[in-house]
Amino acid sequence: MQTSEIIKKVRKIEITTRNLVSDLFSGEYHSLFKGQGLEFSEVREYQTGDSFRQIDWNVTARHGYPYIKKFEETRELNVMFLIDSSASTLFGTKEYLKSEFITEITAVLSFSALSNNDKVGLLLFTDEIEKYIPPTKGKKSALRILRDILYFEPKKTGTNIKVAVEYIYHLIKKRSIIFVISDFLDTDYLDSLKILAKKHDVIAMKIQDKAETELPKAGLLYLKDPESGELLTINSSNPELREKYKQKVSRENEELQETFRKMRIDLLILETDKPYVPELMKFFKFRIRMKNQR
Repeated sequence: MQTSEIIKKVRKIEITTRNLVSDLFSGEYHSLFKGQGLEFSEVREYQTGDSFRQIDWNVTARHGYPYIKKFEETRELNVMFLIDSSASTLFGTKEYLKSEFITEITAVLSFSALSNNDKVGLLLFTDEIEKYIPPTKGKKSALRILRDILYFEPKKTGTNIKVAVEYIYHLIKKRSIIFVISDFLDTDYLDSLKILAKKHDVIAMKIQDKAETELPKAGLLYLKDPESGELLTINSSNPELREKYKQKVSRENEELQETFRKMRIDLLILETDKPYVPELMKFFKFRIRMKNQR
């Protein structure tokens, strides 16, 4: 694809998501992802209502009148996106491929972060680390991230979430907001994710296509796993098979949600055939409510 075409598509996504960022997400984002610490602001005279715990006793002793230290929240955050670039994300039966859906969601979240003066970084992974962009500020950083998610060509096709999680755990020292966006068609990553969640605020987003949750009634289907190459033939006209499949997927999602809850990781499951805006808004408001209750 020509560079001009890439820029055109990236700009289109930016324009599409710009209003969502300014009108819908700015307030929720700021309330949800507050600064991670406090820094000294000033010393001033004690006023009625101030906490005695804020009194600066050294300054008070020199002036003979109570003075307090004022601190302000350090607003700046690191926001990291761990993006699954495996072959299974190139699947789609509706308007979006899963990979395209992931790109738009990342656009909304990254522009929200940048509008709040946060740093944004990216890690693309398959069954190995494909590309890493350290957290930086500025619109160019977000546009570069979108370009890479859209047009980066991975070397591998498989999925290894554990590799990505362990890589970012050892690399990022400052407490950060980490979005893990994947279809989670993988195993053996839960222990690593649990360790990461003790150090960072981890949010998981599972992206799935309608055909992955409910088999279409389409007769004999010849299926091929895009990652392993495994072939399978099924009779999708069998109502019992379709119902068992639907129940199995639903049960697996419920189990994953419960497992993540115990690890203090919020999981949002999004389907590519449904608008993501209401789901993101509901998710943000839920997290704000839960934080205020803690």
